[in-house]
Amino acid sequence: MSNTKEYLKSLELSNILREPLIKTIIHSLQLLPGSKGLDAGCGTGRYTLMLAEAAGIHSHVTGLDIEEEFLRKGRFLALKSDLTERVSFIRGNISKLPFEENIFDWAFSMDLVGNLKTDPVLLLKEIARTVKPGGMIYILNWSCQMLLPGYPVLEARLNATSSGIAPFETEMKPELNNMCALEWFGQAGLSEAKVQTFVSDINAPLNKEMRKALANFFEMRWGQDNLELSKEDRIKYLCLCRDDSPDFILNKPWYYGFFTYSLFYGRVL
Repeated sequence: MSNTKEYLKSLELSNILREPLIKTIIHSLQLLPGSKGLDAGCGTGRYTLMLAEAAGIHSHVTGLDIEEEFLRKGRFLALKSDLTERVSFIRGNISKLPFEENIFDWAFSMDLVGNLKTDPVLLLKEIARTVKPGGMIYILNWSCQMLLPGYPVLEARLNATSSGIAPFETEMKPELNNMCALEWFGQAGLSEAKVQTFVSDINAPLNKEMRKALANFFEMRWGQDNLELSKEDRIKYLCLCRDDSPDFILNKPWYYGFFTYSLFYGRVL
């Protein structure tokens, strides 16, 4: 299986975990009815469809991604919905968008700006170029999680490994961290920059789909067999986070965890 197909499979599993919260966030945007929007880095298009639904029957949302396989999935999902006429999917690079200036009423990007090696200020300027004056830009990023109740030290150590801090690097400048996005908005010339963080709680009992999604997330976030941990921590990690372990943490009847997404937004001048 190719890396793209493996990632696509993991992404689809992660949607089970993320989708309810993302839906709440998208509806909080209060998109203008009938507006024209851009979903930059749309992935499989699942949330492109959600954006189009939130913007109403006369809206149109363009999903852009560099991976053609993701776009094919988006077109397939659109065909299965009643939103075919309200979405389109285009292959392109967020660093050089294939659009003229001032054509969108708003732009949205999730888990992309701030997760690439490209300067996020330059990416915001490029997105802003395509948005009409007065239009909004929304940047949404996963910001934190607490998913190993009772093991805060182990979770902190996992978050400090290469897998845990990816796609960031230890030598990354502080101002390039996602939590500094308000500064990016100012440097990109956007006004009225604000941020809001949304929380999703996860409580036992967990259904089969949620258990599978969380087990997949543990592996995505911290690796299948994290060799950067000490031997003791590595054994503990595998015992707690492998679904074939008798000590799998999701089997606990009292299990509770949470994760957050932070939404940064600002207006194009």
